[in-house]
Amino acid sequence: MTDHDAILAEIEAIFAANGNNRYSEAVTQREHALQAAHQAETADSSSSLITAALLHDIGHMLHKFGPEPAAQGIDDKHEDIGAGWLAKRFGAVVTEPVRLHVAAKRYLCAVEPDYFGNLSPASVRSLKLQGGPMSAEEVDAFENGPHFAAAVALRRWDEGAKVSGKNTPGFEHYLPHISASLTG
Repeated sequence: MTDHDAILAEIEAIFAANGNNRYSEAVTQREHALQAAHQAETADSSSSLITAALLHDIGHMLHKFGPEPAAQGIDDKHEDIGAGWLAKRFGAVVTEPVRLHVAAKRYLCAVEPDYFGNLSPASVRSLKLQGGPMSAEEVDAFENGPHFAAAVALRRWDEGAKVSGKNTPGFEHYLPHISASLTG
């Protein structure tokens, strides 16, 4: 088995173990990931950004806080947990949009008046724990970051990936994108 095969198997095992978990949304972790990846693929994104969309919430499947930490008043920092785990396997074009997708939510709430009103109740709850909308200084710094556009795109797919019963390609469909995005 190659290193790439081992990593693919590891990711599949994480989804097999935790992909059916819900987190205050109408979809499972797997459904959410597949819907986000499908939106990225439909937008003709790179394999790296499709992979980031698929794996953006892997931190929820890796942390030890239980199924609904935000409902318990805990910011699980899933973006940092996920990005840290992914950084051992992927480059910044995958890990940085994952790390920044929570910041992108805070950003969009600060710069788009209607964005907050479209958040799911779970996203509103977690936004409070994550620092709320960005300040003007934070907005400026975020907009000048190298992965700003990818993080905002990922955030929009994230929020749109909570549709119960939506039909998407299966996990196996995305394995070539994951494989193409691996480092080493």
